[in-house]
Amino acid sequence: MERRRFLKSAALGSATMMLGFPVLDSLASSGIKIKKIRYYSAPGYNKPLFNQARGIVEIETDSGIIGIGEGGSKDMIEQCAQMMIGEDPFRIEHIWQNLYRGMFYPPGREKLHAVGALEMALWDIKGKALNVPVYELLGGATRDYVECYATGFRASKAKTEEERATDCLKAGLRSYRIGPTGGNGDQPFDFFQNAAKTIDFCKRIDQAVGGQGNWAIDLHTRFDTPEAIKICDELEKLSPYFVEDAIRSENAGAYRNFRQLTKVPLAVGEQFGDRWDINEMIEQQLINYSRVTLPNTGGIVEFKKIASLCETHYVGMIPHFTGPLSTAALVHVLGSSSPARAMMELAGGEPEKPAYFNEDYLNFSNGKLYLNPAPGLGVKFNPKKADFVIEITEKTKFPHPVLKSPDGAIHNW
Repeated sequence: MERRRFLKSAALGSATMMLGFPVLDSLASSGIKIKKIRYYSAPGYNKPLFNQARGIVEIETDSGIIGIGEGGSKDMIEQCAQMMIGEDPFRIEHIWQNLYRGMFYPPGREKLHAVGALEMALWDIKGKALNVPVYELLGGATRDYVECYATGFRASKAKTEEERATDCLKAGLRSYRIGPTGGNGDQPFDFFQNAAKTIDFCKRIDQAVGGQGNWAIDLHTRFDTPEAIKICDELEKLSPYFVEDAIRSENAGAYRNFRQLTKVPLAVGEQFGDRWDINEMIEQQLINYSRVTLPNTGGIVEFKKIASLCETHYVGMIPHFTGPLSTAALVHVLGSSSPARAMMELAGGEPEKPAYFNEDYLNFSNGKLYLNPAPGLGVKFNPKKADFVIEITEKTKFPHPVLKSPDGAIHNW
């Protein structure tokens, strides 16, 4: 009943515009409000990483429509959720601006993760209310599927990394990603030894899979510039799809010099948040691929803006893997965007199958992720199979002043 009421109102608004009549304020609203926000922890996922949190967010409206998102810590979700109670869930950008700017201090990457989870749930609500998949709301499909690469390949029974890489490609995935040697356990990391060993490792992988971008490497920011350049010099002779996080990425300016010293395709961004974290690298073409992801960017809209920035500067997008629901959301965004190249990461070379989501929440076939035509994000959540943490039903009791321009847009206070 609520959905029919909303659709009737939306259709009336469209007809009014076509006839040239002014649109009433009531028709500019969805007519529904955010009533409750619940947060669940993901069973079995115990990493205390704020930037890779997998908590599940449920946003319930007074119409009964519930949207789901993924990410954020309890405290960050609670603070942001209190700013959303009573808001129109269709005003996604408006809500995002309030969450981002409404507490005066710009959010850090940990808070952005929570904002991204909540914003993801708003898109799920809107898609369900309009009975369309999210990618249709973002402009419609721009590609038939999204290519994938694997970090490890669980399905392989091979004993060597070279054989696992070959098995991965046979399964239809676009590329196989490896890491540098060393860096695990208590053994000290020797830069010189592991630079040489990593180069040798890359040569073996390249030969095994025939180059052609069939493999990539993440250096994990482990090396200082001299060793990173040494590795990249040797990799220029091979054919990696990309070299990720060759050096530390806190100082974007460092990549101006680094870019001049190597021609290998560089990928950076998995540790970043919103567009202001990575815009300099994209605009100055210091990298070839952006690794920003969901929910780390702060949401789908923010990711879409970064995708446009990448397209403008001919930078591809290969978002980092964070969680299963975020993977589903990324298919909607990349599947409706037009960056130079697009590819997604699958840890282990296959989608996760958490018990609290429907088994077909991802359309995965022959190493590729296909668009999900179900309403919203196309993911069904069973809260009984997750661990309830908190429910928010009231607005914050400590609101910060919010400055608005005459047209109602949010400005910094």
